[in-house]
Amino acid sequence: MTSDAVGQPLLAGINLRKSFGPTPALDGAGLHVRAGEVVAVMGPSGSGKSTLLHCLAGILKPDSGRVLYQGSDLTELSDGQRSELRRTEFGFVFQFGQLVPELTCLENVALPLRLGGVRRREAERRATEWLDRLEVTGVAGKRPGETSGGQGQRVAVARALVTGPKVVFADEPTGALDSLNGERVMDLLVSSAKQTNAAIVLVTHEARVAAYSDREVVVRDGKSREVELAR
Repeated sequence: MTSDAVGQPLLAGINLRKSFGPTPALDGAGLHVRAGEVVAVMGPSGSGKSTLLHCLAGILKPDSGRVLYQGSDLTELSDGQRSELRRTEFGFVFQFGQLVPELTCLENVALPLRLGGVRRREAERRATEWLDRLEVTGVAGKRPGETSGGQGQRVAVARALVTGPKVVFADEPTGALDSLNGERVMDLLVSSAKQTNAAIVLVTHEARVAAYSDREVVVRDGKSREVELAR
């Protein structure tokens, strides 16, 4: 049974706690996101917002609490099952793109499909479509080191969306860009995700980036507080 069938959130973190040694990173934090919704996670450096994202994405396992995705508790899945979920259901955009430097931009975007068993020609066809949507077809044959920061981040967005994920996790996706490139990346990320009804969990400390969201969750000292935005 899917979240839409019962009117429940697509993804929810509930009362999450996570410590690294004696240092608590999350102390009862949580959030929920529905299909097609953009939720911004804000807070000062060290507040726990990236740890919250990593727990929601199944990268980290919380010490306690629950992460529910379409009715399944991610904390009860094996490492392999969580890895499979991240490959097929989730997409990721990081601050510095984290593209594979040895591959061309086209190959980088096609990589998640190839890892999923899609044949090269079909994977590269779909990758080309996404490079076109993100307005960077001109860098398809270049390696990431040969592109500008804004171009590279658009390629990273194309890679995150090429598999048709239901949730995109974006951790400071414009943090390494100037304001003009950052706004264009956010425009393209949000509009592209909306077209496929993908949800976005967006970690940022910038108000101009958070303005793209439908709701904000503020994280401070490992605790979270939801803020309803007036539109």
